[in-house]
Amino acid sequence: MKRAVQFTIFAMFAVFSAVAVSGQTVLSTTDNRRFDLEDHRGKVVVVAIGAAWLPLSTKQAEFTNALAKKYSGRDVVFYFVVTDSTNSRSRNFADNAAIDRFTADKKLTMPVLRDSDGTATMRRFKVDQIPSFVILDKQGQPAVEPFGGLDPKFDLTGPISRAIDRLL
Repeated sequence: MKRAVQFTIFAMFAVFSAVAVSGQTVLSTTDNRRFDLEDHRGKVVVVAIGAAWLPLSTKQAEFTNALAKKYSGRDVVFYFVVTDSTNSRSRNFADNAAIDRFTADKKLTMPVLRDSDGTATMRRFKVDQIPSFVILDKQGQPAVEPFGGLDPKFDLTGPISRAIDRLL
């Protein structure tokens, strides 16, 4: 009986852990629309992970907009994930109005999602720096190593485009 209880507890823990890991890709916009980054079977998904406070995110937004325009009408979905904290005590806090201003200022044409603790998306996709780009294949899995460490003098759209084209 003791082993059955232990097994049941272990099984429940495994299920809850799996749900927690998969749930990390469900994020919301500032107006509470929810999106699952991995719920686009049959499409390539490009996730730009940045922050409204980060100056390099301006260049990242330009790259993301250019790529979204290039792949418009094709089986490619784009998201911009901001890692700004929703905790007002955090040093990288940004309220929804600040994120909306960032979205408008950068003329982002795709859904801008909040990663409320600032790290869930980075952990899920093994990103160690922002800004970064993650490309998911048509099965919702990371297709290549994340593109990170933007150099504002280097146009990253070429390497990202080649990675997308290999998946289409």
